[in-house]
Amino acid sequence: MHPSSPLVAFLFGLLLAVASHAEGGHEGHATHGAHSTEGAHAEPSRQAGILVENFALLDHRGAFHELRGYADRSAIVLFVHGNGCPIARHALPVLHELARELKERGVAFLLLNANLQDDRDSIAAEAREWQVELPILVDESQLVAEALGVTRTAEAIVIDPRTWRVAYRGPVDDRLHYQTQRPARAHYLRDALEDVLAGREVAKPLRDAAGCLILFPEADPAAHAEISYSETIAPLLEQRCRSCHRSGGVAPWAMTGYPMVRGWSPMMREMLRTKRMPPWHADPDVSHFRNDISLDVSELRTLVHWIEAGAPRGEGPDPLANSPRPPPPEWTHGEPDWILELPEQEIPPTGVVPYRYETIELETEEDLFVRGVELKPSNARVMHHGLAWIRYPKGHAAPRVQGPRFTRGMFAAYVPGRENEPFPDGAGYFVPAGSRLRFQLHYNSTGRAETDTPRLGLYLAEAPLRHELKTGSVARFDFEIPPGAREHEEEAVAEIDRDILIYRLSPHMHLRGKRMSIEARYPDGRREMLLSVPRYDFNWQRQYVLDPPREIPAGSTLHVRAAFDNSEHNPANPDPSVPVRYGEQTFEEMLFGYFLYRDLDTPLAATD
Repeated sequence: MHPSSPLVAFLFGLLLAVASHAEGGHEGHATHGAHSTEGAHAEPSRQAGILVENFALLDHRGAFHELRGYADRSAIVLFVHGNGCPIARHALPVLHELARELKERGVAFLLLNANLQDDRDSIAAEAREWQVELPILVDESQLVAEALGVTRTAEAIVIDPRTWRVAYRGPVDDRLHYQTQRPARAHYLRDALEDVLAGREVAKPLRDAAGCLILFPEADPAAHAEISYSETIAPLLEQRCRSCHRSGGVAPWAMTGYPMVRGWSPMMREMLRTKRMPPWHADPDVSHFRNDISLDVSELRTLVHWIEAGAPRGEGPDPLANSPRPPPPEWTHGEPDWILELPEQEIPPTGVVPYRYETIELETEEDLFVRGVELKPSNARVMHHGLAWIRYPKGHAAPRVQGPRFTRGMFAAYVPGRENEPFPDGAGYFVPAGSRLRFQLHYNSTGRAETDTPRLGLYLAEAPLRHELKTGSVARFDFEIPPGAREHEEEAVAEIDRDILIYRLSPHMHLRGKRMSIEARYPDGRREMLLSVPRYDFNWQRQYVLDPPREIPAGSTLHVRAAFDNSEHNPANPDPSVPVRYGEQTFEEMLFGYFLYRDLDTPLAATD
């Protein structure tokens, strides 16, 4: 029997009605202790007129959505979705009709799924079966739905972006109920949107909505107040956050103990809800990465619930204060075997600083096998990036690489937010005797005269390494981003002409970069998404270390898809009024999908 048949819908509705009666007979009764959904006793988050705090979620296709990213819209509709709920399914045609009708008037329609039993794959399958045209935001932690006071599916929540307050919440219309369907006589959502678009108050901003109850097992404020700072929160922060949030770390404040954490806790909650922290931007449903620093759902929920409970101190010692972390080491992997210092660079207080190039002669008569390398500035405030290439001696050809020729011999890089990951075991760079090192240095002015003395640390192997590392790239140079374009898409493709093993992926764009994905298409027709970064952040140009590395056979192609935001809604955009093309400066743009790899069939130091 098809799940949408009248009999099944009736039986399902009857079960819902019985459940509602057992819980107190009120259709809006919350599963986590709310009172009536209308009137003076309504839970504050269930009231109309409340301020909706910013949040960010991925949708069922893996696209990034931030609530404040819809600031230019005239109204925002959040409709509570749930797989298998007949009432939510029956409301979809009306939602689609309204979304198409009101698109030109600037109304955004989003669905929100907070069901614990629904994961992204099952939500995507539901969307295909029921031809859902709208993004379904996946609230797997339930934190957004909790904050909104959601209790059931099929509720529409209208947010006015002028104030970020709830203008209406309730059913789409009066057509659907638990046991019945009838022609709509009252069009609540449509009327509410017309009021918002006209700048009027909604006549009745709060109504009960029939829908499927949502289980919120973690929504227990009393239990949240009992979360132990000493035994739960501090160890979590130590494991996940203190590598940056320590004295001398890259974070702006150090987690030196409970008083500091408590003082910063509201900001921590905001950064967690908007996915700005931890600074990890890979889609968790695409590939697995050895250096993943993200919080899992349970960790995120625990930390936010503790903060929302007032960040209670509780009993027990303060592990963060009692075991302070030492400042980060000068070199990530210990003292290098050889440190090369570049000439001091003087950076003017203002203006665009042209790229600078330096060359160092390696004064060694022996071949070098480099098992690790670290390029670092003495003044991280001013260095935008630094790159180093091996310039091979006469008679020694540079190794062939997959992608543009400029990556030949590239073996060291410094970019904002990138950790210095160790090389794979047995792999490294071959530097023949007589080589030189060529450096490209890019600086930003800070408003005052600055200096920087970059250094390069080399970690040398005592014996020849088994595999030679190379840097490849999928690149695009001939693009143009129109003025004001909010989501301008470009694609780059690279053919792989020999069997390779990819270790790491590094997307690279500039300030208008919005998102990027890297997909492998194999000779047998298979397609594999290797990396998706739904929200690219120029300040954190991470490497994503594949676990395990991927074998890419000859005849495959790598496809990089990127989107750029050249609109005024991009706060990092230098100038939304101009077209943007490829260029080296940050006010221009780039499209590179870098990858660290080795050939599978060629021994170290072999060339062609």
